[in-house]
Amino acid sequence: MISVEDKDDDGADGLRKIIHVDMDAFFASVEQRDNPDLRGKPVAVGGSSGRGVVAAASYEARKFGVKSAMPSVTAKRLCPDLIFVKSRFDAYREVSQQIRAIFRHHTDLVEPLSLDEAYLDVTEDKLGIGSATRIAELIRQEIRAKTRLTASAGVSYNKFLAKLASDQNKPDGMCVIRPGEGADFVQSLPVRRFHGVGPKGAEKMDRLGIQTGAELAAKDIEWLRAHFGSFADYLYRAARGIDLRPVRSSRIRKSVGGERTFSRDLSSGSELRETLEDIIDIVWGYIERAEAKGRTVTLKMKYIDFQIFSRAKTVDQPITDRAQFEALSRQLLEEVLPLPMPIRLMGLTLSKLEGGKEEPRRPDAQLSLL
Repeated sequence: MISVEDKDDDGADGLRKIIHVDMDAFFASVEQRDNPDLRGKPVAVGGSSGRGVVAAASYEARKFGVKSAMPSVTAKRLCPDLIFVKSRFDAYREVSQQIRAIFRHHTDLVEPLSLDEAYLDVTEDKLGIGSATRIAELIRQEIRAKTRLTASAGVSYNKFLAKLASDQNKPDGMCVIRPGEGADFVQSLPVRRFHGVGPKGAEKMDRLGIQTGAELAAKDIEWLRAHFGSFADYLYRAARGIDLRPVRSSRIRKSVGGERTFSRDLSSGSELRETLEDIIDIVWGYIERAEAKGRTVTLKMKYIDFQIFSRAKTVDQPITDRAQFEALSRQLLEEVLPLPMPIRLMGLTLSKLEGGKEEPRRPDAQLSLL
């Protein structure tokens, strides 16, 4: 495990100084902070009904295997004493604004990924501190003092490594990966820790004899392209700790949404309608977190022969409430039923967005609900 050391740790050879800050079980922690009766207990933010989905879980709940995007019925089965609380996005946004103000006290190069995490480029910090490690320590202290919440941080010379580092010593921890240490650090990790490698990707790698970063790094680019296509270049760089992406303080968001790949093919109308409700629940959470307002809802489906079909509906005024988003999503599905063949994937996206909100790095997420 890489430890924090009090020395000149970054900036060597003109490398960037990047910090990734990630709040610990953010939504659930806000609920436990604001309601003392919830402290120390397994808490899930989200709906508890049969179609509900866990938006966030406290660390007490995670010990039982409860995870975000998990169906509520599954979460309750894993943890019978689980306490469900309704989400309060106004409260989460208020805390998020406090946190971002702390970030911008140190640098204007802040790239939020969501309400509870962000990249910071402190290569030239405002206060002239010079050490990314020291800045990360100060930020974590300020967050605790001003919000009564904890954050974990990763410090390194690129975004990929900083994000890996922030997860290394959670909760309420910090990890530093210094210049020259990135490749060794990455190669010691299981590939499932790599951002972008989901459960199915990890399963495929396991079948190919790849479980660690070192085993991935042993494969040449031609072999990776033969097995992973366009994803190969990313995997090749990631296995070597290479990431040249800059921290972007703002980008124009084009869309926000999510999609779900099924463990089995679906074709019946009742199954598809129930699945759509799950996706609406998760995607509307993304939309609220991003404060996105758009005019086009798109339904995407992938048939069992891998052909992709989509249907969209655009309205005159921005969609600002869940009921309208739900109605349009359901209408799109009803218009294509019955399907000509079963599907293996379904997704929803809101686009034609208004305003210039900061964009999370991956606005379209893969939903791991099965």
